[in-house]
Amino acid sequence: MGLLTFSINVTLDGCVDHQEGIADDETHAFFTRLLDEAGAMLWGRVTYEMMESYWPAVARGDEEAPPAMRDWAVKLEAKPKYVVSSTRKVFPWTRSHHLAGDLRTCVQELKDTTPTGVLLGSGKLATELDRLDLIDEYQFLFHPRIAGHGPTLYQSGLPGTRRLELVSVKPLRCGAVAMHYRRAR
Repeated sequence: MGLLTFSINVTLDGCVDHQEGIADDETHAFFTRLLDEAGAMLWGRVTYEMMESYWPAVARGDEEAPPAMRDWAVKLEAKPKYVVSSTRKVFPWTRSHHLAGDLRTCVQELKDTTPTGVLLGSGKLATELDRLDLIDEYQFLFHPRIAGHGPTLYQSGLPGTRRLELVSVKPLRCGAVAMHYRRAR
């Protein structure tokens, strides 16, 4: 069984707005490494649509992008992408698949059939999956910024505190800090 790892950019005040992070070669290389290690991506519909609107064009070369961004886009294009949605059923982006039915069952089955693990990149979906006790690890990239707005990490709350064990810490040159945690069971 593979692990489900929640990974996201977050500011020091908890903002997970994708426009608030530092998007440089080193931060893209960090996420590319996580993508390389995982067997699949998992998103909610809103995150999927945001990603679908930009990254396939970068992978094709239709959008100008630095090499680190293009590398991420090409690898993302090749990776299986699973989407949880109750409102959309068709996902035409290469290697995209709809997860339907009971959330706990379909995500547990995805974990069971993806031995190299699943990388989760949607904040709202992460809250729901954490409530179901399905997230095994967290890879947060904390940016040296205070956004002063939302959306924020776990904005709608959890039923209880999650105890975590630190696996690793890696500071980046831009001032961001990669923090890897696993659930304390």
